[in-house]
Amino acid sequence: MPTELEELVDFLGSPRPEVRQMALEHLVGYSQGPQNSVFKPEGLKPIKNLKVLVNDIAPRAKNALTILINLSSDPPILTSLATDTPFLEALLTQITNLSNPNADLASMLLANLAKSDSIQSLITLARPLLAKEVSTSDNAMDQLLDLFVRGADKKLNEEACFDFLSYFFADVSRLGKGREYFVRRRGYDGVVPISKVIVFTECGSLVRRKGVASAIKNSCFDIPSHKTFLAEDGINLLPYILLPIMGPEEYPEDEMLEMPSEVQLLPPDKERESDKDIIVTHLETILLLTTTREAREYLRRVNVYCIVREVHKLVENESVGEACDRIVQVLMRDEEPEEKVKEAEEEGGDDGDDDAIVEIL
Repeated sequence: MPTELEELVDFLGSPRPEVRQMALEHLVGYSQGPQNSVFKPEGLKPIKNLKVLVNDIAPRAKNALTILINLSSDPPILTSLATDTPFLEALLTQITNLSNPNADLASMLLANLAKSDSIQSLITLARPLLAKEVSTSDNAMDQLLDLFVRGADKKLNEEACFDFLSYFFADVSRLGKGREYFVRRRGYDGVVPISKVIVFTECGSLVRRKGVASAIKNSCFDIPSHKTFLAEDGINLLPYILLPIMGPEEYPEDEMLEMPSEVQLLPPDKERESDKDIIVTHLETILLLTTTREAREYLRRVNVYCIVREVHKLVENESVGEACDRIVQVLMRDEEPEEKVKEAEEEGGDDGDDDAIVEIL
């Protein structure tokens, strides 16, 4: 005989809207903790009903999205959601509908679904065109990225800021196809996607800064792109990851004048990133950028060492200190003669260090 809670879950599929609403309102509180097993019977029928309810009127859709967000860490449920293309398309519609009050909740759910590798299906998914003020592309990823950029601070949807899409981008960029998307120029606007993201490294939203920092770091695993990343007439990434880790500290003039112009003469009220995890992520990005000799020599030339030295001195945090130490060890060591470097590259090496450095939000 079903329990009262099991009966309540069954009401999610009721044809009567008032019954569905009552069930959703009561079940939100059970979507976290041990009692959420009631949503996971064989066949996952409650999840199928919740997928449908995401398209219900806003109050009911809000509760359905909240329940799915809370349940999406469960592997079978994650798979059920992330491999369901019609559901993903419905979720994208929820996010890109500029009058939808639940767009941020839908973004949170999409970010959770990016923990599944299946989410990379969105990289090539074609969708109906959106309003021109949002995006001129028919590609799902392009639309989400343009919405993230243009819709910041509730500029497009007065109920949504789309900050959680940064977590989605962070997880998509950990995948090979996702990383390739972020570092290759797009045909519809001629812009490299990662260059749209980097401008938010010092924005007011902690969520946005965290996700953006991870997306940048993951994109830097594409080693052939480093030259473009560092070029002042390319992506010019370096100032965007140096500025967040810098505070009001002053440098000797001879050190400062060699630094990128964007980080020179900072005001005395310049604030350093307050979140230590984000500082560590930016430091790990710098470490990734030391992979090639050409990049190392450039980082030395613009006195990145001096900036890292001050971070190490002024930020009291073990993880920050360790990340600074690794960068210093690389930048301060003597380079092998070109002939030996070429010889070592031909012999190959261990890729294990790359895996060890990855930390995705």
